Amino acid sequence: MLDLIDAEELVTTLRDLVQIPSVDGTPGELEVQRWCARRLRDLGLEVDLWDIDVTATSRDQDFPGMEVERSAALGCVGVLGPTGETPALALYGHTDVVPPGDLNRWHGDPFVLRVEDGLAWGRGACDMKGGVAAILAAVHAVRRSGRPLLRPFAVHLVAAEEDGGLGAFATLRRGHTAEACVSAEPTGEAVIPANAGSLTFRIVVTGLATHGSTRSRGVSAIEKFEVVHEALRHLEADRNVGSAPYFDHLELPWSLSVGIVSAGDWASTVPDRLVAEGRYGVRIDETVPEAMAAFEGAVASTCASDPWLHDHPATVTWPGGRFAPGQLALGHPLLDLIVDEVARHTGRRPAVLGGPYGSDLRHYIAAGIPTVQFGPGEPRHAHASDEHVGLDDLVTCARVYAGMILRTCT
Repeated sequence: MLDLIDAEELVTTLRDLVQIPSVDGTPGELEVQRWCARRLRDLGLEVDLWDIDVTATSRDQDFPGMEVERSAALGCVGVLGPTGETPALALYGHTDVVPPGDLNRWHGDPFVLRVEDGLAWGRGACDMKGGVAAILAAVHAVRRSGRPLLRPFAVHLVAAEEDGGLGAFATLRRGHTAEACVSAEPTGEAVIPANAGSLTFRIVVTGLATHGSTRSRGVSAIEKFEVVHEALRHLEADRNVGSAPYFDHLELPWSLSVGIVSAGDWASTVPDRLVAEGRYGVRIDETVPEAMAAFEGAVASTCASDPWLHDHPATVTWPGGRFAPGQLALGHPLLDLIVDEVARHTGRRPAVLGGPYGSDLRHYIAAGIPTVQFGPGEPRHAHASDEHVGLDDLVTCARVYAGMILRTCT
């Protein structure tokens, strides 16, 4: 099986994927799903490509939310093997990517794959079109091996992971399932059986406008946000006392970060409104409502102790995607199975770690499908300028995926 992974074909596949600018909420999100459906059919899989009813899906009480506007989305699942049975294994990948950001920080067009010195550079190369390309290479290798499949396997390729997980949510609601799942999200050579959750918060702080020359007669919304921000720092510190299995390697497994602050509309006016948005980590041992309550409680108690904020409390809302935590059951045999398979191809046992970020793993776990993550690339290169992935890493992961198919389906 080792020599059946075609490294040159794998890079070509990644090049084809990267050149489709499948940024969330753009037509490229649909184009890349159609491309994947064609490729899966070419590999001999039975393919379900369907239009996701975004409006109806978003009304589901468990819908995970979206951060971008989209009126259309496509689901794509391929299955190979005996019909009428639940797939023994699903290989998962998402095909959407985040925007490239400042193009001046890229050494070339982010949507043209650049291969140099054993690395492949481009938007999505790491997160996670590299993983998708490795899955497709593994499927092709299994086909070339000629080994008969006693059980079917599935390939789940989804959209809209980056802003909440609409694609995976709709795929599972459609009835696609498996006895186990391996997600090809980038893991930096580790195996990840658990993800923290994350939420997007928005805080609005009200002040009292006046001329800047008489600022003491007004109330700056910026200064009042400083009060709230300090409380959030204390909240983050309190929530990160102690840890949990798989997360001890992280300094801040449940981090809280303010990413956007906007206030004021005139330089010489004391601002009477501030809007802050950020990312809030959900602990592995709590639910999303519990995490929200802790955050809202911290803001409310801080406002209650400040004379101005007592009468004009800051408001908290939760826009965008909601990433609940998720974890493979302790002691589940899937973990040992993939750890052994990785060790077989690398010569060393991988670290088993928790990921501090949200992912679609939690959708599969919630649907009763045991899931782990193992994929090419370092998580720190995801979403970055000059995003890249190692070619050796791509090939290793493709071999592991092919090995997992053979171990579970033959």
